[in-house]
Order: sequence, then structure tokens, then C-alpha cells
Amino acid sequence: MLTTEFIPAREPGSRWLLVMLHGLGDSLAGFRFLPTALRLPWLNYLLVNAPDDYYGGYSWYDIPGNAGPGVARSRKLIAELLDAQRAAGFPTEKTYLGGFSQGCLMTIDAGASYPHRFAGLLGVSGYVFEPERLLREMPPVAREQRFLITHGHFDPLIPLAGVKGQIEQLRAGGLNLAWHEFAKEHTIAGEPEFAVLRDFITAGRKD
Repeated sequence: MLTTEFIPAREPGSRWLLVMLHGLGDSLAGFRFLPTALRLPWLNYLLVNAPDDYYGGYSWYDIPGNAGPGVARSRKLIAELLDAQRAAGFPTEKTYLGGFSQGCLMTIDAGASYPHRFAGLLGVSGYVFEPERLLREMPPVAREQRFLITHGHFDPLIPLAGVKGQIEQLRAGGLNLAWHEFAKEHTIAGEPEFAVLRDFITAGRKD
């Protein structure tokens, strides 16, 4: 089981949920600022710790080394977490899955693999693990998902050009991915990027 922290929406009774996955060496505490940054009173938040210890934080898969076993294990754990949210009254069609860096990779991987349609999938400053496998193994509902992927022109850890090529590969395979570039490094570009994320989340809301 993954360790989580639930932050309720300011609007009582809301079933809209953002499940947020952190990056390498971070923890769920790194995203407690999200409700203030996104300013969406109808949105609940479920912040999640990755399963592996990593220098005071947590990791979703091995860096460096063979990421495959860790990605597969974390994909399964995220699917189990999403199943638990469905059972708790948060339907997947009102659930957003999002992540930063390693969390972005897991959002794309787990989101494209999960057999139910999300309100949206949003990834910041990450990349795609084995895009050919992802396209080959994904269920039919993956082509109905809405993705938003953002990245920085000056990211020193994950160069933009390679990720952009992966996004085009997934688009060619039938996935619906919106792509936004920012003049940033390996971070979130403040309010300009939050505005893009906020608009994407709001567009997925269907009362």
C-alpha cells in the first residue's frame, strides 16, 4: 500500500479528485501547496508517497539502473490506489492523475494502462518509459483519455527534444496529448504554468 495524505475540497461533498505523484527524492509534503496554487475549491487532493526510500525522500523506480521492474511495480500500486478511490466514492471519470518528473512518467504509464477513463491526466517535466510497449499494451480506453504534458526549454535533467519526440510517437499511436513548453528548468514555472494546469483541469469538469 502507498502512503497518502487527503486534502478535502473547500466545497463540501465534492467527488472531484486530483491524485498527485511527486518526483525523485521528494515526498507528498512537496505538493501540499497545490490547493493554494490551483485555487479550485471543488477539487479534493490525494498526495502520494512513492514506495522506495531515496536519500530522505522517495522514488518510484531505480535511478540509475533498470527502471523496468520499478515502473511495473509502481504501475500496479497506483492502479490499486485508484481502485480504492473508486470504492471510496471517487469515480475515475471525476479523478485527475498528475505528477512531476518521475511522477509524470508514472502518470503517463499508469494513466494509459488503467482500464477506466479519467477526467484528465497531467504530467510536468517527465518523460515516457518504453513508448512502444505502452502503445502495444494499452487498453482501448487509453485513446479516450485527455493528457496534458508540460516541459521546460532549459531542463538540464530531461532534455526537451527527446521528450517531445516521445510525445509525437504517442500521438501517432492515437493518444490525445496536449503539449506545452515553458522557459524553465526542471521545475514548475509559477503562475503561467499553474494557469495552464488549472485550465486543463477545469475543462475536464462535467457536472
